[in-house]
Amino acid sequence: MNLLQEIRNLDPKDIGRWPLLFRALAIVLLFLVMTGAFIYAYPIRSQMPDLDLERRKEQDLQATFDERQRKAANFEAYKAQLKEMERSFGAMLRQLPGKTEVPSLLVDISQVGLAAGLQEKLFQPAPEVHKDFYAELPIKIRLTGSYHQFGNFVSGIAALPRIVTLHDITIAPEAKDSGYDQLTLDVTAKTYRYLDEAETPAPAKAKGAKAPGAT
Repeated sequence: MNLLQEIRNLDPKDIGRWPLLFRALAIVLLFLVMTGAFIYAYPIRSQMPDLDLERRKEQDLQATFDERQRKAANFEAYKAQLKEMERSFGAMLRQLPGKTEVPSLLVDISQVGLAAGLQEKLFQPAPEVHKDFYAELPIKIRLTGSYHQFGNFVSGIAALPRIVTLHDITIAPEAKDSGYDQLTLDVTAKTYRYLDEAETPAPAKAKGAKAPGAT
């Protein structure tokens, strides 16, 4: 019986009855297969943390790409929105009076109270409070009159072409026996004006910046 015939007669379900040579070959072949699988799998297992790191980087890059792609797709809408914001800001800026217009604005605020039929007991502008690019002008006002007249006063303030806001509103009877027709309104009106370039503070130096020649 030749070698080929012996191989054909081998029963894979009964390896124990194979000839010694074939059993030895089978063991060697199994050993080689297992060794090759181990050699192939070990480097992969050792590189799994690096693989996970690269996958996370890929996800972050994909998220960044998607965000930039979304912004690029909406670029024209952003430009239109920016123009609208600039237009709105310009319109609000035009509502801020200049330094020379403030006295006439104060007169307008006082005239609104008189036009509403209120008696002006106090009209006291306070010192300006400078902000980034504008100044805030508080005005302490005390008026006497009725609820209806106070409503007309508030409506008149809202109708002014310049921005005027009302704060710290207090309403109380003018006297204990005066009833609801004679009330006292204490309020702080605030108007605003834009600062000239000479009034705008220079940008502050960056924190930690060293003076020339410092070591």
